[in-house]
Amino acid sequence: MVNLTPVLPAIIPLMALLYSRNLVEQSPPVTRNNFDSEYDFIVIGGGSAGAVVASRLSENSEWKVLLLEAGGSENIFTDIPLAAANLQMTPFDWAYQTEPQEAACYGLKNRRMHWPRGRVLGGSSVLNYMLYIRGNRRDYDNWARLGCYGWSYEEVLPYFIKSEDNTDSRYALNGYHGVGGYLTVSTPSMRTPIGSAFAEAGKYLGYAELDPNGPIQTGFSNPQGTIRNGARCSTAKAFLSPARNRTNLHVLTFAYVTKILFNDNKKAIGVKFERFSLTHVTYAKREIIVSCGSVNSPQLLMLSGIGPEEHLNSLHIPVIADLPVGNNLQDHIYPGVHFVIKMNVSIVQRRVVNAPNIMHYFRTGKSPLSILGGVEGLGFIKTKYANYSDDFPDFQIHLISGDLSSDDGQTFRRVQGITRDVWQKVYVPYLPNDTFSLYPVLLHPKSRGFIRLRSSDPYDPPKIDPRYLTHPDDILSMVDAMKIAIAV
Repeated sequence: MVNLTPVLPAIIPLMALLYSRNLVEQSPPVTRNNFDSEYDFIVIGGGSAGAVVASRLSENSEWKVLLLEAGGSENIFTDIPLAAANLQMTPFDWAYQTEPQEAACYGLKNRRMHWPRGRVLGGSSVLNYMLYIRGNRRDYDNWARLGCYGWSYEEVLPYFIKSEDNTDSRYALNGYHGVGGYLTVSTPSMRTPIGSAFAEAGKYLGYAELDPNGPIQTGFSNPQGTIRNGARCSTAKAFLSPARNRTNLHVLTFAYVTKILFNDNKKAIGVKFERFSLTHVTYAKREIIVSCGSVNSPQLLMLSGIGPEEHLNSLHIPVIADLPVGNNLQDHIYPGVHFVIKMNVSIVQRRVVNAPNIMHYFRTGKSPLSILGGVEGLGFIKTKYANYSDDFPDFQIHLISGDLSSDDGQTFRRVQGITRDVWQKVYVPYLPNDTFSLYPVLLHPKSRGFIRLRSSDPYDPPKIDPRYLTHPDDILSMVDAMKIAIAV
């Protein structure tokens, strides 16, 4: 939500001192420059899932585990919740863009949407807005019905609880949250009057105020986030930092895996990766876990010969397995509805970003900088197209206490890719005002897209085409969701 650049020169020394004093327990795991020729397990990608998998595997001291991460480590700026948007289009971000969209993205440059993906130890848990939402129980139950045995909601819930350390007594002991786990979940210490009014507005529309990770999801809430003492708690901090002294866990950063190696029986036996312009190979005795995220995982699999045969043949990549890798791509697109308010209560950069607020934040973990990317409310709603007999909302409304003009055009305009014409006509008129925004997120899109290789070069970004709004039902439900957002 904010750009800290204007005041950094004067406060960096103080920030560093306070950070080292108060947040030392969050120091990242010690990475290394040397590695062995063979491991029991190789985990590719140290992100939201890979960091957890590597940590859990290394709890067995008899197993030797290698974690390979293409990016580096977090720093002091990635910890600031309100500055989440500033991390996009930086070295922490793969900075992917979709292909030009036929039915959407009319207000974006070249009709392409930016897809932020974390290129850092901790992955997208370092880039995201930290909202702690597990998903709907029916999603897990549907996976189980499709054959993912062991993945029903009742089967995975104990593991959510086990991994969590919830610091809010209102949630911690309600039977759906945990205390003492690795991942810290907290309620932000600060809230604007806009955030306080959001849940009350939901009640007027018939939506209860509730815990969206509890027994019922449909309703309104002020969100919890993966934050610890007011700072971002990524999976690197939560799961890798406690494992930093395990001699059987090797963490290698700036290691970009370009290919999975197979033997004559088509068993994955090793990986080829590049680090600082040098090519290396290491092998796995047991398993190789591909945990590179929704874009890089299919890209790596196809580069390694696992994917649609026709596509791989067109790029002269030897086929290991003809599988529909990269198909059925779905993304939760959202529109924005912005409102002008007459009170000076929203998160406006020129009012929030100042030396006292920043110093107070680094000293105590409290200030507007601790708000989750500016998101202060969540509303899980049902449009008229949803199944009202079931607790399966089809939209999630995000309340942000500001809009894309709240930083005077310094960051949001750039990372969103807003065209000059749209900026001038839509957002410039908001500049003198306080605002808030509601973003209805489509949870179950029917539009389907794909990911494909652009070439056989592992450094060539893949083609990402979500084909937004190509299914007419997505448009109908989105219009109804916007009507509900306006009613809020």
